[in-house]
Amino acid sequence: MRQDRIDESKGAHISMGNWREKTGLFASSEPQLAPNELPLEPSPLEPSILEGIADTTRLASNAALVGAFATAAFALHLLTANRYGYFRDELYYAACGQHLAWGYVDHAPLIAVICWFARRLLGDSLYALRLAPALSAAAKVLLTAWMVREFGGRRFAQLLAAVVVFFCPIYLTMDSFLSMNSFEPLFWMGCLAVAIRIVKGGSLRLWLLFGAIAGVGILNKHSTLFFGLAFFLALLFTSGRRYLRNFWIWFGALIAFLIFLPNLWWEIANQFPTIEVLRNAARFKNAPVSWYGFLGEQALLVHPLAFPVVLAGLWFFFVSQEGRAYRFLGWTYVFVLVQMLALKGRIYYLAPIYPMLFAGGAVWIESRIEERGWEWARQAILIPLAVGGIVAAPLALPILPVGAAAAYCNFWDIHKVRVENYDSGRLPQFFADMFGWPNQVKFVASVYRSLPAEDRAQCAILAANYGEAGAIDYFGPSYGLPRAISPHNNYYLWGPGDPSGNVVIAVGMDLGKLQLLFADVQKATTILDPYAVPDEDNLPVYICRNPRVPLSDAWPSLKFFG
Repeated sequence: MRQDRIDESKGAHISMGNWREKTGLFASSEPQLAPNELPLEPSPLEPSILEGIADTTRLASNAALVGAFATAAFALHLLTANRYGYFRDELYYAACGQHLAWGYVDHAPLIAVICWFARRLLGDSLYALRLAPALSAAAKVLLTAWMVREFGGRRFAQLLAAVVVFFCPIYLTMDSFLSMNSFEPLFWMGCLAVAIRIVKGGSLRLWLLFGAIAGVGILNKHSTLFFGLAFFLALLFTSGRRYLRNFWIWFGALIAFLIFLPNLWWEIANQFPTIEVLRNAARFKNAPVSWYGFLGEQALLVHPLAFPVVLAGLWFFFVSQEGRAYRFLGWTYVFVLVQMLALKGRIYYLAPIYPMLFAGGAVWIESRIEERGWEWARQAILIPLAVGGIVAAPLALPILPVGAAAAYCNFWDIHKVRVENYDSGRLPQFFADMFGWPNQVKFVASVYRSLPAEDRAQCAILAANYGEAGAIDYFGPSYGLPRAISPHNNYYLWGPGDPSGNVVIAVGMDLGKLQLLFADVQKATTILDPYAVPDEDNLPVYICRNPRVPLSDAWPSLKFFG
């Protein structure tokens, strides 16, 4: 038996020797032993092979760790997708998906396409609409960890960045419903990822990919234009200006422009309605915030315990030797910030840039820990971040039952963080806008059914805003309701429709305006919902008859973009 094992061992060595001789790999200058002189014990692997195996194992372990966080992010958002209801904007995007175009009054066109595909492929459920944002949440974790690795970070840095982006309150909120805000960070991060590869020796032709990502990003949300300007200025005022002397970056810019061009042409053809929307929102809708208030609330958006990672990221890009090659990325953040302060943008408009700072900050923190031998600091940093993230999660994500959520938000006084200039009621605005819509449509349907058949045949349903109109178009078909009309944003462009306007059910409209348009205005009902935003609670529904002028003639006077 012993001799058999020896013979097998000899055969194995002879086979390996033949393979080495044929391939030339691991060739050695030492004299070769005859078969009968081969040792019984196998030769030790060369150090380079062992290092390669160790590196592969380490990369696989890190990838598994990051993958676990990405999977958890996806699962968390999918599990909470139907906790509350449809968000106001989701109903509007669904309506826009029924009117696909190269532009819309108040948003870029891509979100309508995404919503259209989601409904065609998966149906109308909350899970169907929110699958894409859940995938976006996972992608943010993966891209942030990838940036960490490209910046030279190892396991702890990747773990730290994954924890921060996983629990980041603004991302928990953005990824909880279908919105262009969920996808915007992916486009910014995609552009930055390409730039990082170029800095690390990638082909300059990658600027074409940068341009393609930026162009599609603009079709997702116009604020990507501000990112593009900030990135250009950052290159111009740093050593990155050398890239501006290469024609590939300009070809990339041309690609971005060509992708954006159909939307730009739509804006021109419609006299730039988006600018009017932004102007009206700044005057009437957006919550006023000072520059120092804007900066202070950034800490709340990323989580106060995670904000030191942001500051470490700024240090990484502007001061440390490790980030010297990426100074222009730090300046990109600064120029985006300056634009948002100058334009009095909403506090969450900086959200797409933070993964880059998380990545740089995680690398810098890991380097300092290893430099000083502070092994204890790893747990001292991660545990408070995780605990703080768990505590904050119900403030950003629909985890708790609605009554408990209202009490929890009130305990933490989260209502003080506002992006719009009105009282949100018992819940923060991003929660409150998930309540009331099916109930509204049910009440409107009862009013509609109360009309004589002759009136129903010529009845129009006029809604004050796109949320109410979107709800009627989304839930109304099951009640046999006609398509809603509204003077608000893109509903205005779709017009008053075919009904004569002799009979109108008006939802949430101002009584004084209705009395100017109709000789007979009767209040039919009032819709109550304690958890909806105050503007959608105590909502009047009127039956209007005997128009003073045709509805099509009165339509321009009702227009409101904002």
